Order: sequence, then structure tokens, then C-alpha cells
Amino acid sequence: NLEILTLTTKKMFTRGILEELFWFINSKVDSKILESKKVKIWVGNSSREFLDSLGLTSYREGECGPIYGYQWRHFNAEYKGADADYTGEGIDQLAECINLIKNSPNSRRIIMSGWNPCQLKEMCLPPCHVLYQFYVNDGKLYCSMYQRSGDMFLGIPFNIASTSFLTIMMAAITGLKPGGITHTIGDAHIYDDHIEQVCTQLSRKPYLFPKVYVNQDVSKIEDFKVSDFNIENYTCHPRISAKMNV
Repeated sequence: NLEILTLTTKKMFTRGILEELFWFINSKVDSKILESKKVKIWVGNSSREFLDSLGLTSYREGECGPIYGYQWRHFNAEYKGADADYTGEGIDQLAECINLIKNSPNSRRIIMSGWNPCQLKEMCLPPCHVLYQFYVNDGKLYCSMYQRSGDMFLGIPFNIASTSFLTIMMAAITGLKPGGITHTIGDAHIYDDHIEQVCTQLSRKPYLFPKVYVNQDVSKIEDFKVSDFNIENYTCHPRISAKMNV
């Protein structure tokens, strides 16, 4: 078990965080898949109006282009649409990270990047959390994540919890214990229409982080599902609503 770094000063949508992470891990780029699970965090960035404003008129509504998970699993493969079969195409960075953790744990090259300048214009949103570096020490797995841009009220809490969950999953399938994460933000910002919500959140006293137990029988990172996670003692303040800026 491990403390999961999910905020307690407002209620976090932990199921949605996990579903988005599974979506990345399985290199999906159609937000309708998430919407079918009542996870609507990509709706604004993949609406017909927003896609057309970027010149992505050939994309169907919900199609995000070669974003996060695509780069994690098929880095720089030619993008041929949300439904194409990319098996064996591009660089599977996530698989290589898992291989290095297992077989070369002292490597300083256990890195996964979502930033691909060659395909930025094909994405509905350039990646904000752009680089993950894993390292092993004393039987524990650690992750250092660099984020170029961070919406401190809405985005960053998701990113913290998602990076924690990813590290826990990577540790589970490589036979290690989860150690911790380091999160570096290049441009941390609060939007004008979030100031009231931030002030409310800052007035609240944090609770202890919850504990998470993960199914140790899962052997492939693609096979995790929400029911494989048991989050205990998640005591938190009520949800605070805010509009996502796109």
C-alpha cells in the first residue's frame, strides 16, 4: 500500500483520473471512449468547433490526434486517424521504460516523452505533462515528471494523482515497491475565473492522504482497470466546480 497523492482540500474524480490514464496507456485518442464512461474532461478540446478552429476539419468530433498516449506507445508514427491499427509502428516508449526498469534499473535513460514537435499541429492540444523519468533505488520505483504548463486549480491536481497512479502501476508490474514522485512545473498559472475557487480551497485544512492498494496479479500495464484499485480512507472536503479553459 502507498499514500496516493490525491488532494483532500476538494473531492477528486479518482475514477476519471484512472480512466484517462488507461486511455493514454492503451494509446487511445478518441474522447468519445471516455465520454461513454462519463468522463468528459476532453470534450472541450475535441468539440467540432474547437477542432475546426485549429484547422483539423478532417477529424471527427472527439478525435484528438496523436496526443499523449499515442506518443507514449507509437512515438512519431504517421498519424492515420483514430481508428487505424498502429501495431508495431513508431517507438513504444512505455514498453521500453518497463524493459529498462526490469533489466537495467540503474539506467539514466528510463524516459518517456510526449513532446513531439513533428506532430504538434496534428494534436488538438500540445501535451502539458511532457516528460517522465523513472529511476530505481533500494527496490523502490520513483518518477520525476516535468510539466511545461499547469492549470493549478483544475489540471495540476489531476496530474499529481495520475503520475502517482502510473508510478504505482509501473512498480506493480516490475516487481518493485512504489517510492514517490517529483513534479516540476515550468509555467504554473491560475486563471482569473478560478480565483474564487482557489481562495475557497486555500481556506480548507488538508486531511491525511488516502492509501491505495493495487491488484498485484496484473502482469501487463494495458490490463489494469478501475476495479484493480482500492482507495481507502479518502477523507476530503466537498467538490469545487470551475470551468475548464480551452
